[in-house]
Amino acid sequence: MTFSITSSFDSGNIRVLNIDGHEADLEIVTDHGSDFYQWFYFRVGNAAGHDITLRIVNVAGSAYPLGWPNYRARISEDREAWRLADTSFVDKVLTIRVRPETNALWVAYFAPYSMERHYDLIARMAAQPGVTQRELTRTLDGRPLDLLTLGEGAKQVWLYARQHPGESMAEWWMEGALEKLTDPNDRTAQALRQKATLHIVPNMNPDGSFRGHLRTNAAGVNLNREWHAPTEDRSPEVLAVRDAMDATGVDFAMDVHGDEAIPANFIAGFEGIPSFSEDKGALYTRFRDTLADRSPDFQVAKGYEISAPGKANMSMSTTQLAERYGAVSMTLEMPFKDHDDNPDPEFGWSPDRCKRLAHDCLDNLAGMIDSI
Repeated sequence: MTFSITSSFDSGNIRVLNIDGHEADLEIVTDHGSDFYQWFYFRVGNAAGHDITLRIVNVAGSAYPLGWPNYRARISEDREAWRLADTSFVDKVLTIRVRPETNALWVAYFAPYSMERHYDLIARMAAQPGVTQRELTRTLDGRPLDLLTLGEGAKQVWLYARQHPGESMAEWWMEGALEKLTDPNDRTAQALRQKATLHIVPNMNPDGSFRGHLRTNAAGVNLNREWHAPTEDRSPEVLAVRDAMDATGVDFAMDVHGDEAIPANFIAGFEGIPSFSEDKGALYTRFRDTLADRSPDFQVAKGYEISAPGKANMSMSTTQLAERYGAVSMTLEMPFKDHDDNPDPEFGWSPDRCKRLAHDCLDNLAGMIDSI
């Protein structure tokens, strides 16, 4: 038999080394101008009814090799439901075994969130009552960087996602957040909109998203290391968002991400900033702990090491916003693996679960917005 593999589409990434019978050797392509790679997304064609073995042979040199043990790839034949595939990591090779029912099977690191879906989201939300959309800037590849604003309260809330474009779960979270915030029957969301003005950037890195990058923009720059000194030629996305934040101030901020290695949802804070105060730290801790009480998909035992006093990385958005504006800021991380404390053997950590976690985060914020 002959089957085909392609990634020549929005957010695609794979290089075909060899196809022989029912097997293929593949490798992930690095981000342009960078050594980062981990995100993959491709289509297997003309293989219906056959057992296919797909070997990605360069994963050991990827950005986060600890992401591969106990990881399972996502597959879909309709690009709506993404199920876990038979996946193993042995002898530095990631092997995915599939038996497509149709002649077009899509395989990805996580359920993709394409730029076309992003544009559909922006159009749908901009049409909702009380929502304002504007283009903050153009990216290096000429794509619009979209901001959605809603609410009329005094508290300034900023939610932004996908600084690292391969972390597509972040925009699934954003879709869930926006659907909740624009639901006229959601009383909690409506109360939050009365007390806060919400500024939402669903995708901070359109170029990297379209190009199939893991971590960088079109210039090969990691946007979440640019917040101390963004520039037009390296990081116009960060510069435009930070300028907009300067205009509004920031009381609360959440930067939404995905983590390759840790099989859990968790948040990271700003403990190591120069101006850290116990009062702001207590609000961060309150948000974290009450979210764990509220959501079975959130926990506090696993996470990143806390920075020592005065040792925070000030090039990252969470620490920079806490220092620059006195914000209660945090980074939300979701897994590429499953959430081990509450696993799903068919779908793993999924788009629907990302969206539900967004609802829980907003309910949690609404419950403490008066204190922020």
